[in-house]
Amino acid sequence: MPELVRTETWAPIPQAATLNRVDGRRYCSAANGTATCCGGWQFVYRGLTPGHSYRVTWDAATHGIDTPGDALVGHAFWSDLAPDAHRTNTQCNWDYVCGESVAVDQVRFDAVVAAPADSDGMLTVRATLRWVETGAMEVSQPQVTDLGPVQPSPPVRVAVVTGREDFAQAMCATVAKRVEYYAGMCERVCAERGVQLIALPEICLQWHVPGSPVDNAVDVPGPETGRFAEIARHFECVIVVGLQERAGSAVHNSAVIIATDGSIAGTYRKAHLASFEAVSGILPGRDFPVAETTVGRIGCNICMDSSAAESSRMVGLNGADFLVLPIMGDHRASRWSRGNPQLDEDRWRCIMRTRAMDNQLTMVVARNNSRGSCIVDRSGTLLAYSDGTSDSIVADVARDDGFRKWNGGCFRQVNWRQRRPHLYDAFVDPGPVALQRLRATGPKPDDGKMG
Repeated sequence: MPELVRTETWAPIPQAATLNRVDGRRYCSAANGTATCCGGWQFVYRGLTPGHSYRVTWDAATHGIDTPGDALVGHAFWSDLAPDAHRTNTQCNWDYVCGESVAVDQVRFDAVVAAPADSDGMLTVRATLRWVETGAMEVSQPQVTDLGPVQPSPPVRVAVVTGREDFAQAMCATVAKRVEYYAGMCERVCAERGVQLIALPEICLQWHVPGSPVDNAVDVPGPETGRFAEIARHFECVIVVGLQERAGSAVHNSAVIIATDGSIAGTYRKAHLASFEAVSGILPGRDFPVAETTVGRIGCNICMDSSAAESSRMVGLNGADFLVLPIMGDHRASRWSRGNPQLDEDRWRCIMRTRAMDNQLTMVVARNNSRGSCIVDRSGTLLAYSDGTSDSIVADVARDDGFRKWNGGCFRQVNWRQRRPHLYDAFVDPGPVALQRLRATGPKPDDGKMG
């Protein structure tokens, strides 16, 4: 069992040190009145078993601090760390222990972390006060609980099913024929490759079918999704189907997530419509839901959503493991002048890899024309990419990928813990500068002046 061997104050430099004292079972740190203030307490444990998971928890009370999420930070370093060490370089792995407000001026720090295979059995837990000139925190001694050996999770086998780039559209001139076309390919890839998650393209059930979206839209659930529900149940896989959905008097461009039991696990409705869609009678969606499934948490974007960075960021913030993107194309990855669209595959790959890394999730991209469909893990690595010559692409996605920064920090934790949401008001406000640019996008008029 973990044994506490030392409790001590820590600070990166003496002039930054907090004002520390012990009050019974509370460890108190007060700001020192300077802008350099940074320090607090560290607790050193030994006897941790490499390869085991541990829950690390402590409580903190704050006094006179407006932004506890900024000012208080917790770390777990897998080493016996010196009390003035703040740049560990490649010395050890480390994890954030994130805090959550549980009451006014009360924060609970809680994380499950894994002792690395090369650990020497030492763990240093730090509770730090920073970035304030006034205020104080009081923390309890961290509790470190052994949860036993880490249980590895098997990878998820993912398929993107599109059909070949050159397949005959005339053979799929009705919704019913398109259902059978895609259902047949889904059955084959399940039977031959044992896939657990399938992504289909944008509005694939109505693509190139004559008639308006209002005429061709289908109910969810309905006979069309029912066909894919049968496949999902039989092969125990999750299927994401792109379609035009009828919901009362509204029509949406939707992605329907069908669970392994054939039920509808979630429906995402495209929030950012293409310019022609926005005046076609199609109604945009209003949120970015994430569905719990047997293969992990799945969120979706659809086509033009990809152009708004907020779309994938919201899916990431909502805790998705996978972002499924049914898409026809991306105007950023085409020509930048009027004319027939041309796929720029270098830009396309750059967009998809960036979305995966920025939001620390796996991108599963299903393009109607096949070419460019891809599966990208959260390190930005292309696991599979379609050149348009096959009906589907398949890749195994690791659930326990273990990605760490060069200095030992967990990529996913750093990605989210570094955020400072109270600074981002303009992120959801067009703002005067953006509005001015929208109102004057063309060449400036000649005012007769030189220069």
